[in-house]
Amino acid sequence: MCELYSKQDTLALRGKHIGPSCKVFFAADPIKIVRAQGQYMFDEKGDRYLDCINNVAHVGHCHPEVVKAALKQMELLNTNSRFLHDNIVEYARRLSATLPEKLSVCYFTNSGSEANDLALRLARQFRGHQDVITLDHAYHGHLSSLIEISPYKFRKGKDVKEEFVHVAPTPDTYRGKYREDHADPAMAYADEVKEIIEAAHSSGRKIAAFIAESMQSCGGQIIPPAGYFQKVAEHVHRAGGVFIADEVQVGFGRVGKYFWSFQMHGEDFVPDIVTMGKPMGNGHPMACVVTTKEIAEAFNSSGMEYFNTYGGNPVSCAVGLAVLNIIENENLQENAVQVGNYLTELLNKQKAKHPMIGDIRGIGLFIGIDLVKDREKRTPATAEAQHVIYKMKENRVLLSADGPHRNVLKIKPPMCFTEEDAEFMVDQLDGILTVLEEIMQVKTESVTSEGMPCKTKVPKEEHVEFLGGRSIESTESPSKKRNGLCSDQRALPSKRLKT
Repeated sequence: MCELYSKQDTLALRGKHIGPSCKVFFAADPIKIVRAQGQYMFDEKGDRYLDCINNVAHVGHCHPEVVKAALKQMELLNTNSRFLHDNIVEYARRLSATLPEKLSVCYFTNSGSEANDLALRLARQFRGHQDVITLDHAYHGHLSSLIEISPYKFRKGKDVKEEFVHVAPTPDTYRGKYREDHADPAMAYADEVKEIIEAAHSSGRKIAAFIAESMQSCGGQIIPPAGYFQKVAEHVHRAGGVFIADEVQVGFGRVGKYFWSFQMHGEDFVPDIVTMGKPMGNGHPMACVVTTKEIAEAFNSSGMEYFNTYGGNPVSCAVGLAVLNIIENENLQENAVQVGNYLTELLNKQKAKHPMIGDIRGIGLFIGIDLVKDREKRTPATAEAQHVIYKMKENRVLLSADGPHRNVLKIKPPMCFTEEDAEFMVDQLDGILTVLEEIMQVKTESVTSEGMPCKTKVPKEEHVEFLGGRSIESTESPSKKRNGLCSDQRALPSKRLKT
């Protein structure tokens, strides 16, 4: 059976039984995905979409080696980690080998949110301090303890910032407080953290941890300036706190040259705790906290046992080992460098062509396109970004927009993404921006001729017909194919680098 329900019935049942706060991509016209392979996803009609969103399917959707590893172990045993089993210790050994030597003690969980929650517990137990410094626009998970330290979430809701939470400016050199023309933006942003610590101490508070993604994702694909993390770590350590590097979205070779994104900041920077999740199990729920022996011993001294029923179970660890093998055997880090550089080159050419592209930033297969209405003023093009992602979807390319103004197109595809995929994605973007800019120019000239200021109205819905009811016509994509779900013939796996 291809589907249990028609798309219309699926939507109706979702509306009836799934919580209204659980959103879907492209809410005005959602896609029903029934199958995926490599870097492609297929809807119920057989239309193929190039997936530029899913950093979870790290080595490619439904990779046969991952599926085989899970099935093989599930046929033998799945149980909790209170029984001795080789998979958990072998995975911990392999994982630790990718990290600096002092990061050698693992705690396994099932999600990045669980990992970050546990990291906070470790940090607070270490010195008995409570306060946490986080970055503006940060997101670290959906648990209550993490919403409290995620301005990306609590600034949107009715929650107020807790007294023990301190928010530092995002180290954004394009749109932030200290920009690329500043003499030393790393020092300036780190001094902001130092001032937060001093203010906390003057109020009798003590810092337990500074937490940050090694590259901020929901905050708009932000790459911290060189030297920032080192300087922050000095201030935090001097205050008796620890540095938590959140690698949930950006780890496992996504930056290409390094296995972990924090490593791009230099060998002289080593966090005290590293959290990881999403890509770890290629879609299988698997996550981990890795820390030092000193912090682990302090956590143990509390007398409270740490036990997670499914964390580090044999099946999860078998899947995790398969992912590590594929990253190595298929040269996916090398692919991230090669394809990422090529994609960045293509996008910079588009930047020279399209005034709506204010900034291209990223490393490896983690790239952001900052869309603006005015390049000099860097005015965020929020409505335009939403329009673009819907038109890209019509052209069978899946992108998302995020950042404080939701104007940054996020590119974080499966690591098997190819140069051909990059070309196809950029070609679609080029066509959409060309027509959009023409429409905006016509409207600007029309409004200006009437002696009125020109403003682009942000649509209430995530996608509406754009600019005066006029829309951009999408073309039939050459990527449209039958998905073969109801037949014995499966679509061929995506092209991968030869090893």
